[in-house]
Amino acid sequence: MSGIHPSAIIEEGAQIGQGCSIGPFCYVGPQVRLGDRVELKSHVVVTGDTSVGEDTVIFNFSVIGEIPQDLKFGGENTRLEIGQRNRIREHVTINTGTDGGGGVTRIGDDCLLMAGVHVAHDVQMGDRVIMVNHAGAAGHCIIEDDVIIGGISGLHQWVRVGRGAIIGALTMVPNDVIPYGLVQAPRGELDGLNLVGLKRRGVSREDISALRAAFKELTGGEGTFQERAHRAGEGSNSEYVRRIVEFVTGDTDRSFLTPRK
Repeated sequence: MSGIHPSAIIEEGAQIGQGCSIGPFCYVGPQVRLGDRVELKSHVVVTGDTSVGEDTVIFNFSVIGEIPQDLKFGGENTRLEIGQRNRIREHVTINTGTDGGGGVTRIGDDCLLMAGVHVAHDVQMGDRVIMVNHAGAAGHCIIEDDVIIGGISGLHQWVRVGRGAIIGALTMVPNDVIPYGLVQAPRGELDGLNLVGLKRRGVSREDISALRAAFKELTGGEGTFQERAHRAGEGSNSEYVRRIVEFVTGDTDRSFLTPRK
């Protein structure tokens, strides 16, 4: 059975899973699909063509699935897909996609979006991402698995952030961040590898040594960034180095962050 407070508004057509809890003064739109055991605290708005995966909790005053903050948006039918076991804290805003960006915004599983976070249209977010208070991701960003974005930081539109990277607080990120990168400074400078995160995930000493060597070649060698990435991957059997090479040589609309001087 679902627990729905009498003051909540559930529009006809909304699909509510088993064991959901919908608190006081919530609004659930007619195209919304809530998985089993989703919990909406009080004063939550979930609207648009939005699906929310099971065991996700959305806290007070969040607005989920509203239209994009994009003046080109003309009312097209676009979507928002949120995975399982996410924690979406107070005053978070997540928008649906746009036709020009593929039509769907996606949030993976087991993410934590802290108070005041904004996720814009067409963002593609992986699993276990943490966005700290008042961080923001502009339109079309790609955020891979296990990324941490510090408080009051912002990602420029179209930026990609590679798996396992960490971005310090109060940082503007105008360019792509390599996997396992550590980014600091107000204008986003690559300041090394996220060694703490790698060690916490149990990455072997051999892989960490291979990553250190690859990072040294990538940031200090000759040639273009892509050429240095190819050289960094030559002779390395590390899966982690391979991910960096594939990321750097993949398609992008931005350049890459440069190392701190």
